[in-house]
Amino acid sequence: MKQATISDQISIVWNRLPLILRSVLTGFMVSSIGIAIWTLMLLKIAAPWSVLPMIIALWAYLKFFSGGRRATKISPSVWRRSITAALLFVIIVQASFVITFRLVDFPAEKFIADYKILDSMPLWIAFTVIIMRSIVAGICEETGFRGYMQAPLEKKYGPSGAIIITSVIFMLIHLNHSWAFPILPHIFFASVLLGIIAYKTGSLIPGIVGHSILDIFDYSVWWSNITGGFHMQTIFKTGIDVHFIVWNMVFIFALFVFFRLMRQISVE
Repeated sequence: MKQATISDQISIVWNRLPLILRSVLTGFMVSSIGIAIWTLMLLKIAAPWSVLPMIIALWAYLKFFSGGRRATKISPSVWRRSITAALLFVIIVQASFVITFRLVDFPAEKFIADYKILDSMPLWIAFTVIIMRSIVAGICEETGFRGYMQAPLEKKYGPSGAIIITSVIFMLIHLNHSWAFPILPHIFFASVLLGIIAYKTGSLIPGIVGHSILDIFDYSVWWSNITGGFHMQTIFKTGIDVHFIVWNMVFIFALFVFFRLMRQISVE
């Protein structure tokens, strides 16, 4: 009888683990690999020169992980609706931030604590780093979480269960950031919307687009002072004003259209 190799034994042990544990570990590792590469490049190669090798690394990352267990091509009709939904996702999350920080004081120091280095860079270099960092997060987190984590869970727990499990993990892995605790519900909510997009379209591409654009806004407006930051007072100091009413209307309208689009998309 052929003796099992170490790799065979590891495979046996791995396959005996519950699906939920395998999916969570795989998704987390896939996501972390790309982000770790970008972090290492920033440490070893001065910005903005670190962007060029990272583009090559992202190309290799996408080739290796091959669509994150989801389709790499979607039909033109689904593409139009899904990209619109991705842009609405950005508006929804940004509106939720504005509304929240009109209800409670914006903790500016907590939000910029992790990324103060951006404020010390020349503006064009800071934006170059922000755009690259946002694309890295969009690609790697969507591939890891909505791909390698959520997709296998959908088969056992259904889309709702898979999206909730993935979103809880997605929320928890952001706790290492100083800005995370005040917006934990927003992180969970954003992950749910991205999970819906991935499931309904059967692709990671729309979520990557939305996630990347969202992070560009987050880094520029909320996590640094390079665009001036957020300085609106709460409505308990100013009273309910036009600014607050408009952002609530934007949030409700964008959310309504988002779910309407999602109902029109069928997984092919």
